[in-house]
Amino acid sequence: MSQIVAIVGRPNVGKSALFNRIAGRRIAIVHDQPGVTRDRITAECEWQGHPFTLVDTGGIGLLRGEKTSDPIVQSALKQVDIAIESAHLILLVVNAQEGLMPLDQEAANRLRLCGKQILLVANKVDNESLSTQATDFVKLGFPAIYEVSAIHGKGVDSLMEVVSRLIAAESSPSASLPTVEKAAKDQTPLKIAVVGRPNVGKSSIINALTRSERVIVSPIPGTTRDSVDVPFVIEADGQRESYLLIDTAGIRKERRIHDDVEFYSVCRAEKAIQRCDLAIFVLDAESGILEQDKKVADKILEERKACILVVNKWDLFADRVRKARQKARRQQEQSPFGSPEDHPMTTLTEFSKWVQQHLFFLDYAPVIFTSAHSGFNLDRLLEAVRYVLSQLRQKIPTAILNRTLHQAIENRQPVSSAGHRLKFFYATQVKQIPPTFWLFVNRTDLLTPPYERYLANELRRAFGYEGCPLNLVAKSRPRTIEPKRKTTQAKRHPVHGPSHKTKSRFSRR
Repeated sequence: MSQIVAIVGRPNVGKSALFNRIAGRRIAIVHDQPGVTRDRITAECEWQGHPFTLVDTGGIGLLRGEKTSDPIVQSALKQVDIAIESAHLILLVVNAQEGLMPLDQEAANRLRLCGKQILLVANKVDNESLSTQATDFVKLGFPAIYEVSAIHGKGVDSLMEVVSRLIAAESSPSASLPTVEKAAKDQTPLKIAVVGRPNVGKSSIINALTRSERVIVSPIPGTTRDSVDVPFVIEADGQRESYLLIDTAGIRKERRIHDDVEFYSVCRAEKAIQRCDLAIFVLDAESGILEQDKKVADKILEERKACILVVNKWDLFADRVRKARQKARRQQEQSPFGSPEDHPMTTLTEFSKWVQQHLFFLDYAPVIFTSAHSGFNLDRLLEAVRYVLSQLRQKIPTAILNRTLHQAIENRQPVSSAGHRLKFFYATQVKQIPPTFWLFVNRTDLLTPPYERYLANELRRAFGYEGCPLNLVAKSRPRTIEPKRKTTQAKRHPVHGPSHKTKSRFSRR
């Protein structure tokens, strides 16, 4: 296991900016508004050949107007405690522009009790005048102050040289790790993004799957802001598979985005869909399918991602189902010839068909009903994840693929257009995630979307691909280039009688 370096400090000292600078990419949201970061955000980093896990945390202490009874504040502080407890090295970040504050002293006193190695980092030292102001932090009692400017990158290299030396000293005994652990570590985990509109239970599902309070859960919409990567391991049938769960902010309508933080949160969620291998699309059983749900589904389809539809909060919907059954029974007794429209959805099968009808463009995605609160059907969700990812990885042999497509074409010939008929020559699979097939044809413009859907359905019937999008790309068949005939060869081996020169020579004689 790699060493963990946690970045802690009071709110609005630039922890997320330093996190992004060390990680080398924009992961955490950086904003002037205090208290933007709430969850623990992690990134696998490497410096001078020494790998480590970098952790960004929320601010230690309360902001103006916040109360200790606030559940979000309590959860954010708990996430900081977990980060401190699991860290091998702590970077205590302070703000050189604001100088020494009482919360800095409180944070320093709190960290000394944990017994971990601590480096004091004075951030926002953008010029020499601020460098002299940073000397005020000597009162915190640390042996050295590392002055940096996370925004401009000043002093970060010097800080990380010290961090890498400390990491190397701590991780030297780990050279004797078992070979199985090394192999699991080197394997790139598949990315699973949990997406949906706000307050449908995305964070609750991740906590239920990991059996921990890894991300903050609250009934208040917009609790999650950053996209949080959570490593996750599934052990089944004697196999151990590593995944990366991505908790995302709720994707809301543009007119309901009121500030920059919400805008960046939605952007992070959309980027999570782009970089994931499988999207777990969470719906709310109580509110049903709304317009925003269809827009999220359209984003998943646009990015050509594998998908599982999860109808969450089914335990809350169970009471409504029970009442609907009683009502239907009473109506049946009063009027045995009631209309079919009066029959409510009372079973999982009926509700599943209703979901697939409204999200017909994601008809390839399986529907799982869960309750993150009670744990209902979470084992089925894990089975669906493993099954869809196994379908996503399969490679179809070219011979079997062509045999299946030729049989499908014989059963249903393509419709001709303006006297031209589509002709198939052969097909091959060029990519697995997502499954992509090249179809070599005589004219690419003759492959219509309805016939393309027909062929995709035939491939699903033959090879499964449940939960996986299929990309059928029409390609023109490459023309064979005939070799040029050499004139010397024609002279030496005449086919149609003597050459012109031969005739003239014989004519002189």
